[in-house]
This record gives sequence, C-alpha cells and structure tokens, in this order.
Amino acid sequence: MAMILGTAATVGGAWALRRLVHMGIVRGLRAPRVPHAQGPGAFGLSPDQIREVSIPAAGGKRLSGWWVSPPHTFERPVPAVLVMHGWGSNAAMMGPVVPPLYAAGFAVLLVDARCHGHSDDETFTSMPRFAEDIASGLAWLRRRPEIDPERLALLGHSVGAAAALLHAAHHDDVRAVVSLSAFAHPTEVMRRFMAEKRIPHSPLGWYVLRHVQKVIGITFDEIAPLRTLAAVRCPTLLVHGISDQRVPVEDAYRLMAVSSRARLLLVEGGHDLSDALAPHADTLVKFLRSAFQTASDDSNTDVDRCAGHQGPLRRAMDAPGASGVRSVPQAHSAIHSMAVLTASPAACSTGGLFMKQQPGRTGL
Repeated sequence: MAMILGTAATVGGAWALRRLVHMGIVRGLRAPRVPHAQGPGAFGLSPDQIREVSIPAAGGKRLSGWWVSPPHTFERPVPAVLVMHGWGSNAAMMGPVVPPLYAAGFAVLLVDARCHGHSDDETFTSMPRFAEDIASGLAWLRRRPEIDPERLALLGHSVGAAAALLHAAHHDDVRAVVSLSAFAHPTEVMRRFMAEKRIPHSPLGWYVLRHVQKVIGITFDEIAPLRTLAAVRCPTLLVHGISDQRVPVEDAYRLMAVSSRARLLLVEGGHDLSDALAPHADTLVKFLRSAFQTASDDSNTDVDRCAGHQGPLRRAMDAPGASGVRSVPQAHSAIHSMAVLTASPAACSTGGLFMKQQPGRTGL
C-alpha cells in the first residue's frame, strides 16, 4: 500500500511540475496587451471615416477591428485590404498604412488578434491563431455588400505577415499579400529571443521549443514562411527594412528565393516600418491595384482558381530545404545569383530596390 501511495505521489508531483513549467512558458511568451492609445486619431482620417467593429472569431470569441470604407461604395463593390499587426501590437499601431489605401479607393479592415488590443482573451495565442483571426476577418468582409469578395488582399507585419502567408498558403481567397518584416523561420525567432534572455539552448531552450510546438498543435517547420510562401499562389510583396535588427534582411532574401510570385521591396528602416513605408506608398498601391485588376480580368473567365490547389502546397512541403533552416551566407549568395534587380519608378525615386525572381527558379 505504501508503495502505491508513493508511486501516486511521485506521478502527481511530476504532473504538477510539468503543469508549472507549462504555465511558466506560456506566461513568459505571452504577448503584452497594448491599449489603443489614440483611438480613431491613429489613422489620419476624420472620425466619421472610421469606426470600431466587432467580428465573430473561432471558439465563440470576438475580435475588435477598425473599419474604413471609402465614399461612394454604393455605386459598385470595392476591393478591401485586411491589415494584421504583429506580436504585442494592435490594430491602431498599423494606422500609417491606412491613408494611402483609403486614398486609392480601397476599404480597409484593421483587426486586433486575440489577446491583443480590444479583442477577447485566450489561454494562449500563436501564429496559427493569428491566421484563424485573419480568416474570421475575411469572412466578415465577404458578408458586406459594398465589398467585392473577389478582390481581397492581406497586409501583415512580422508575426501578422507570417500569419497572412500561412492563410494564403492554405486558402485561395485573397488576390495579394503584402508582407512587412516577415521572418523566415519561427525557430530562428525563438532562438534569438531566448538568447537575448540568456536562456541556454541545451537543455532548456530545446525543451521550450518542443513544448511550444506541442501547445500550438503544429510544428514550426509546417508554419515557417520559408515553406508557406512557396505555396502562396497570389502575388506577394515582401517589404523589409535594410536595418532591421530583430529580423535580419537576409530573411527577406531567403523568402524571395522560394517563390516565383514574390517581389522584394527594400526600404530604409528597421523592424517597425511605420515611418519607412511612407515614401513607398505609391509602390504599395500600384502593387495592389495590379493584383485587383488581374482579379477583375479573371472574373470574366471560366477559370476554377481552386482546382489543384493542394498540388503547390504539397510540392512546397516536399521541396528540398523547405522545412530546414539555411545558413544566412548560403541564402545571401544564392539569392544574388538568381535574382534580377529591376528598378520600378517608385523605387528609383525613393531609393528602394524592387527585386524580381527569375522565372523557373523557385528554390535556394
């Protein structure tokens, strides 16, 4: 009897210890909830041009969002851009992208991911949950009569950018993705974060990485932008600051190398592109207009855009090196050997580089 009780106590103690470790990891990685300091004033528009909305989300949760609809939408449905912030940010902090999109005649929906801004809380959040929230926002947009459901685009920053690529890799419901400061692989991001916190990789860091993947229910390899971008079928604009210290610009080079549909716009700035993006607003708008125009042209054909969609995704997942973490020197050398630099008018006028992948080269 004593042996049974001793075994039960040992098992119970081990379970309690694992539970404590789990809670410590979740709390340690939890994103800070930053309040909307400026409200509607953060978007550079008059109060009557923007309003706060509530969006149904997964698990019965609600997302908070800011809705900007251009005037005269009653004349014909207009395209819309869903904007997703990064980790520990909120919708209002993405405000600088709104004025040029609004001036171009696009509707804009800025969403607070769960556990961020004014949206509902969860036990944890993750890049896949960011992607779920993007899907919820797109469903909300498609229900609005003033929005053309065939002309939707995503714009995300950092984790929001990775989530936008994850959504677009598995769904064929957006016409373009604008990725700001996206990282190449979440394992690298986590390892850099733990190194900053002086957490040794062996054995503690290794355990944290393994545990986080178990909690979110998917491996980092499966959701890494290096893999998902290769499966995205719509045009993608990668925007990256050449002075980004959080996600090095080499990540952008590596990402562009896995997709023939990706273009890279290098800008003078760091990880936060709120100021650096302003001189390139025309390039951003032209990219989206081109994608939306293609959508309008395609709507007059009898093409089934969903046919065979699993093919590119499976090929991307099976591609050599897609799930691995390549060294920066290899990636940097490879991208310069296969990329063509083409200067667009907007890029030339602002000092940016618009990089175009050579046809037929889809891997490092």
